Amino acid sequence: MRFEVWTKGLARLGVECLVAGVFEDGDLAEPTREIDRASGGRIAALAKRGDFSGRAGETQLVTDLPGVRASRVLLVGQGKRTALNRKAWRKAVLSAITALTRTRIASVAFALARPAAADLDDYWLARATAEITGAGLYRVNHLKSGKKAKPHALARVLAGPVSAAAEAKRGFRHGEAVALGLHTLRDLGNLPANVCTPSYLASVARALAKRHPKSVRVRVLDKAAIRRERMGCFLAVTQGSEEPPRFIVLEHRGGKRGEAPVVLVGKGITFDTGGISLKDPPAMDEMKFDMSGAATVLAALTVVAALDLPLNVVGLVPTCENMPSGRAVKPGDIVTSASGQTVEILNTDAEGRLILCDALHYARRFKPAALIDIATLTGACVIALGAHHTGVMANDDALARELVDSGLRADDRAWQLPLTEEYGEQLRSNFADMANVAGRDAGAITAGAFLGKYTKGMKWAHMDIAGTAYLSGAQKGSTGRPISLLSEFLIRRAAR
Repeated sequence: MRFEVWTKGLARLGVECLVAGVFEDGDLAEPTREIDRASGGRIAALAKRGDFSGRAGETQLVTDLPGVRASRVLLVGQGKRTALNRKAWRKAVLSAITALTRTRIASVAFALARPAAADLDDYWLARATAEITGAGLYRVNHLKSGKKAKPHALARVLAGPVSAAAEAKRGFRHGEAVALGLHTLRDLGNLPANVCTPSYLASVARALAKRHPKSVRVRVLDKAAIRRERMGCFLAVTQGSEEPPRFIVLEHRGGKRGEAPVVLVGKGITFDTGGISLKDPPAMDEMKFDMSGAATVLAALTVVAALDLPLNVVGLVPTCENMPSGRAVKPGDIVTSASGQTVEILNTDAEGRLILCDALHYARRFKPAALIDIATLTGACVIALGAHHTGVMANDDALARELVDSGLRADDRAWQLPLTEEYGEQLRSNFADMANVAGRDAGAITAGAFLGKYTKGMKWAHMDIAGTAYLSGAQKGSTGRPISLLSEFLIRRAAR
């Protein structure tokens, strides 16, 4: 895909299609007015007759306008002019890309009204255009046996106008990398659990290191190596499955030698039955998405490597299945974590925190500047925040704010939840150092408090993506979140 900027002369641009913005009141976006004048007022006439309402996201393809070099103009509704903000602009771009995929158009220039530069500067105009294009062109890697749809023809996208071409060029580069990460994350999330196994995730990590041999290293621990690391909580979760576990260690060495890295830890339960605490059958198929945290880490390292960020980043992925069997861990069992702390497992369906706690302890050896875990951890977070915000908890408010602010900038929002000592006290056990659950009250936060017991002395944040990582129902599938947020966090860290 080629991304470029246009500066003037829309009517004479050498592209196959112009995307022109129209507001609900029939008012034309500023760039659209130039196209309208060249065509003798044809677009304004369409709007005036009511043939195109301008409702947000509405599209209509108009062909062979006189005075316009492009053979087609795609009208896109931008809603009410007074409601034009970055979210509305993004919706217009995505609606246009979606419409273009149903054509054989290969090149397009966007002529949309844009919010004030304070909300959408030249860098973010370009970056968001590239990211949204990538999202709009994504196709689920389905395993249907029928005839596959033709791939899209789109190969060249122009955005503008811009005043800082260098900033736009940087934005396009970053946006393309984030789109690559988004495709990686969604592909992994959407694969069925009989394909996307722990060994498969390990092969993806190895392939990434092979593509970037100078900057990325990979190490994969098998079950014997995991046992040598004394990861008793991780081993307890996997003991009921025939599928062998893996512990993946990816390192991007782009920063100064010896510089403390950012360490990312991703929950990699490739299928979660709940174990002996078996889940209800409805929607259990969606538990293939329970490795979305692991997919996010692999996607983030993909972005970092593609941009060759001057930053040391470590990705840790504990990955296994959670299955019921004669060997499976039982409610009431007590296991010893890699840190030496003992855990009474009251609910085997609270397994994500068990594999993560051993991974968080493993992270200590890297002396991280920041430690972040990403996990589809609790249904309680879905109840609290729905599908709109990723939950963030931390033992360092500055790190939490950094993540939340990154989400605001990237339109991939998160919300900080409290994590005070009272929540950890709810995890008391009569028989072990702690229990793995603390009842229904504040379930998302007590899960975070459990992880916090393994992060003392490190700057750590937990991201619960249970509500944001995938959609259910007719739109079932991975959303690609929170790769935009995490990419922005890492890009900003590298810029320091």
